[in-house]
Amino acid sequence: MTFRELNLKDDILSAIEELGYEQPMPVQEKTIPFMLEQTADLVALAQTGTGKTAAFGLPVLNMIDAQRKQVQALVLSPTRELCIQIANDLKGYSKNMRGMRIVPVYGGEDIRTQLRQLDTAPQIIVATPGRLIDLIERGKVELGAIDFLVLDEADEMLNMGFKEDIETILERTPETRRTMLFSATMPKEIANIAKRYMKNYEEITVGTKNAGAENVEHVYYVSQARQRYMVLKRIVDLNPDIYGIVFCRTRQETKEVAEKLMHDGYNADALHGDLSQAQRDSVMQKFRIRNIQLLVATDVAARGLDVSDLTHVINYNLPDDVEIYTHRSGRTGRANKKGIAVSIIHSKERFKIKDIERMLHKNFIQEQIPNGLEVCKKQLFFMIDRMQNVEVGEEQIAPYIPQIMKQLEDLSKEEILKRFVSIEFNRFLNYYKDAEDLNYHENVRDRGERGERPERAERGERGSKSGNRIRLKMNIGEREGIDPKRFLGIINDVTGDKSISIGAIEVTNKFTFFDVFADQAEKVTLAFAGETEYEVSEAKGSKSFEGGRKPEYRGRSERSSEPRSGGNWRGSDRGERSSRPASSATGGDKPWRNRDNSDRSSSRSSEGGDRRSSGGSRSGSGYKKRY
Repeated sequence: MTFRELNLKDDILSAIEELGYEQPMPVQEKTIPFMLEQTADLVALAQTGTGKTAAFGLPVLNMIDAQRKQVQALVLSPTRELCIQIANDLKGYSKNMRGMRIVPVYGGEDIRTQLRQLDTAPQIIVATPGRLIDLIERGKVELGAIDFLVLDEADEMLNMGFKEDIETILERTPETRRTMLFSATMPKEIANIAKRYMKNYEEITVGTKNAGAENVEHVYYVSQARQRYMVLKRIVDLNPDIYGIVFCRTRQETKEVAEKLMHDGYNADALHGDLSQAQRDSVMQKFRIRNIQLLVATDVAARGLDVSDLTHVINYNLPDDVEIYTHRSGRTGRANKKGIAVSIIHSKERFKIKDIERMLHKNFIQEQIPNGLEVCKKQLFFMIDRMQNVEVGEEQIAPYIPQIMKQLEDLSKEEILKRFVSIEFNRFLNYYKDAEDLNYHENVRDRGERGERPERAERGERGSKSGNRIRLKMNIGEREGIDPKRFLGIINDVTGDKSISIGAIEVTNKFTFFDVFADQAEKVTLAFAGETEYEVSEAKGSKSFEGGRKPEYRGRSERSSEPRSGGNWRGSDRGERSSRPASSATGGDKPWRNRDNSDRSSSRSSEGGDRRSSGGSRSGSGYKKRY
């Protein structure tokens, strides 16, 4: 099938032909005819990178009246980057449609610029939810006449805490609208939105529902937790042409892993919530043009990124949710190209791999961590291959050839090759000489480094279970609208550790007091040490409820997905966690690399967010609430 067989307008066909579009991808082949020929709503499930923008963009453009100066279609996306990308794609598809205007609106940019762009109503608005609501409340955007509403990356929007914002926007749109929901996965929240706000919708699935991308191979390595960074380096060294994203759990870990990689000579940089929008854009531009080979990022910071031709996605830590793993792995293996999703785990995380396998209907391959000899062999032949395929600049080097030939005339071809390889390779060979075996062996106990506690992996584990508890306090309370549910959500977000059990909670006007097991108190306080909005300390002179009434200890087995709707929160990314710093860099050894790692910005400032905070309830009384 070709695009010309899909009954699109000539001015759209001419534009996409200029862009090189010939045959529709599977999701486009299924959704475009449905949108043009049917009137029902649509839920389309397909992996990221499968051509979803054209799947909804082309039929919407085909059905819009370019001469009508009114907002006729709204596209919602979770992030600034994706919002800009969708708008640019739609502009490319519609460049031959006279009078068509498409305006992106998103957080992280001066709102005055976007207000000016909306002085003349566009036919299509592409928006992030928070900024759109802001513009609606300013009276700058009116959705009462829209015919089409698209929710792109709907599962990501829910993961980022946009559920209330999405519902607010849906309630502002006419019931006569036609709704298209595109998502990589179908969690319960997506199904609930579809049932509540969509009428007689059709579900189209490309591939298997909630399954990973078809072109991605899933492999994992098992090591001791303390050797995770060394394993990462082995993986990178075994793949000299790697171009990928390394996913970490927290901002702190992201910074530390990126700094270690750069210190050890790798072409890497970090993407996290402490970067300003300008710094973030700079890092992403370098990554897109491959000036950066490895991007170390958190899930929140990497949302909405669209980078082609990634060879690898590396899970430095496995995510808590299968949906997040699906999104991570779906960033490689796009456009019918092969990709590899790699996970570094410790021995007690094998059950997580089994869970993901079962949910994605994929087989994961356990591979042995390569030894030094295997890495050196791969690097050597990669270098030889580059030499074979290098483009020789005859004119540039011609003046120097006679002198070079004269200087090397006493050396045989074999000797020249040996010396050439030695110049390029000696440091590499020396670094991996007698390299240790990093594979985890069942008969070896994973004790961790001296002075460290062994890492706990089992979900819901309660530490020592000694029963001793400590009372801590946090500098937020009733006046910021805090209740136990919101408080536990904050603990979840910041610690990123589901093994921490919170006991009795006591909320006062200014503070929240809570009990934790004694051996977990340090973990909690360290996790909050990097936070600017929250302060956690031991509640001096206050005893836990251990003695009298025995509290209900809640192991927070379910991740809180509600947005923080109370209080005037600023600072950290939506849902992004800050946790205990990882262990220090392994030695100061710089192996073989001599890459230029200059122009690495290290200044910190809050990432421009799109969420707006609603004012929490304030209580003038000083009473306490116990839960």
